[in-house]
Amino acid sequence: MIIDTHCHLDDERYMDDVDEVINRAKEQGVERFIIPGADADTLQRAVDLSEQYDEVYFAVGIHPYHAKEYNKSYLEKFVKHPKCVAIGECGLDYYRLPDSEEEIVAEKRLQKEVFIEHIEWAKELELPLIVHIRDSSADCLEILEEYAGEQGGVLHCYNADELLLRLSDRGFYYGIGGVLTFKNARKLVNVYPKIPIDRLMVETDAPYLTPHPYRGKRNEPSYCRLIASKMVELSEIEGRDLEDITTKNAKKLFFKIV
Repeated sequence: MIIDTHCHLDDERYMDDVDEVINRAKEQGVERFIIPGADADTLQRAVDLSEQYDEVYFAVGIHPYHAKEYNKSYLEKFVKHPKCVAIGECGLDYYRLPDSEEEIVAEKRLQKEVFIEHIEWAKELELPLIVHIRDSSADCLEILEEYAGEQGGVLHCYNADELLLRLSDRGFYYGIGGVLTFKNARKLVNVYPKIPIDRLMVETDAPYLTPHPYRGKRNEPSYCRLIASKMVELSEIEGRDLEDITTKNAKKLFFKIV
């Protein structure tokens, strides 16, 4: 069995067929789904889905692109829900920044402030972090090492920076998604075998980052199997062993099942 540790089932692209999407995934052995909080507008739908489906859980947070929308008092309404299993996704994303240097400085400062608030919140609630990192590895590492302590979490859509491997000793796991199957993913393919197996998790980031051979189409959790197969190919681990280990890792982090 597999746990999709990061899938946006609350996205509007699933509004018409989320039941079929979940059933297809279950047929492929996906036993649980975690919806990360990305923006305030979709959070209620994530909660609703968790109440409708036994297998669906969610996290509470704001994607760095939506840092200006961060409102802790609003988000606090959801963290006490029994199916809230993490804080995030949170982090830093420098891929699309404003044009002027002054605006860039302000945007990075805001993202860092909101990221640190998420970390402190996770520590207060004793919940793991779901950390989004894009073109910001050095700053993310600095913040996590200074503020996260041993709280731990998962680096979502791990972006293959060897610098971040040192976080494996601080309670962090590495979410491996469809990028691993891309033909141009040489950096991730090279770094992936260096990640300790007891720190690996499977994620789709659906509806984004669809794995080969469906790249360009809507992603969905049933494609976890394609990602897991590529992980097996690159690590020479038996398929059943990889599924067992990644599922055990996810259960330990998010559900406190050892």
